[in-house]
Amino acid sequence: MTRAQLEHVIRASGMIADDADIVVVGSQAILGQFPSAPSALLVSREADVYPRNRPDRWNLIDGTIGEGSPFEEEFGYYAHGVGEETSTLPRGWKDRLILVQNENTRGVRGWCLEVHDLAIAKHVAGRDKDIGFTAELAKHRMTDPDVLRERLEATDISPEVRQLIRARIERQTPDAGAQR
Repeated sequence: MTRAQLEHVIRASGMIADDADIVVVGSQAILGQFPSAPSALLVSREADVYPRNRPDRWNLIDGTIGEGSPFEEEFGYYAHGVGEETSTLPRGWKDRLILVQNENTRGVRGWCLEVHDLAIAKHVAGRDKDIGFTAELAKHRMTDPDVLRERLEATDISPEVRQLIRARIERQTPDAGAQR
């Protein structure tokens, strides 16, 4: 997905949900902070979104411009309407959202996760594709390991999961051996 495609999804989602604020929580939220992110981070054809002021209308987005819709058939990408609770995020994440609003969004404000909050959500999800995504963020030095550790401590998860993620952050830190 490209930044222009994300802006299109934000615009369409806002119109469908009758909400001027759309939150982007999935991997393509990276395009908020990094409009020209490395291609390895942009392989997804979907943007996970929900209406900020009308979160119960996520299903309208999913049903109208979601996977398998005429929207996807025409444009080759789509919105995945999700609930606000879909991602496990560090406390304070809403205060760090990155605004995407321009001519292409036609007044609809897209609110994308900040890169460290996004990385924590991906670490918590823990699927192979999520771990690959966080590894790419680290490889391109788009995340700061110290900030990731702080955000991890501000995330409500079990001690076992926290320890697993801590170890993963250390493994993914560039030059980890040289820093120790």
